[in-house]
Amino acid sequence: MFYEPKDGHGLPHNPFNAVVTPRPIGWISTRGLDGRDNLAPYSFFNAVAYEPPQVMFASTSAKPDRDDTKDSVANIRETGVFCVNVVEYAARDVMNQSSGPWPREVDEFDHAGIARAACSMIDASRVENAPAALECKMRQIIKLDGAANFIVVGEVVGVHLRDDCMVDGQFDITRFQPLARCGYRDYAVVRDVFSLSRPGD
Repeated sequence: MFYEPKDGHGLPHNPFNAVVTPRPIGWISTRGLDGRDNLAPYSFFNAVAYEPPQVMFASTSAKPDRDDTKDSVANIRETGVFCVNVVEYAARDVMNQSSGPWPREVDEFDHAGIARAACSMIDASRVENAPAALECKMRQIIKLDGAANFIVVGEVVGVHLRDDCMVDGQFDITRFQPLARCGYRDYAVVRDVFSLSRPGD
């Protein structure tokens, strides 16, 4: 089939996010100026540069108590910092619980029973037992076409790696099995990896 998004797809559910899969999940933790912590997963997320290391995530909807966006972007606008927590398969249920459209005063760490730890370089909490956490300083918030579409770009200024995920000097993702987002209500888990050498390497 072929369709033009502006005309609609005619299917029971939008296939777009099922096409671009699997997508890594950025479990974004922030703190507002009021001192409240927030934790929410975003599947429009990725690493985008090495030098300096940078990541991005996109927020694509709004809450009535945040005007044109959601808690994460609103907090980052206030403070200029955020932390990306890597989601392992074992955390799938608590990650999902943190994804609800809770009022701004709800602390998802408490709501979902997620242990927190203080970040080292920024004023925010991180998921204590996450396989990795990237402390970030916001560099840009880019408004995209659409009512509530924003890209947040951050520079990674601190990296936490869980000790049991380090094997012979490498970060071994098979030790924790990262969770990835697919389309609809579907997720995937990475359990098998293989290596390829690029020509000239």
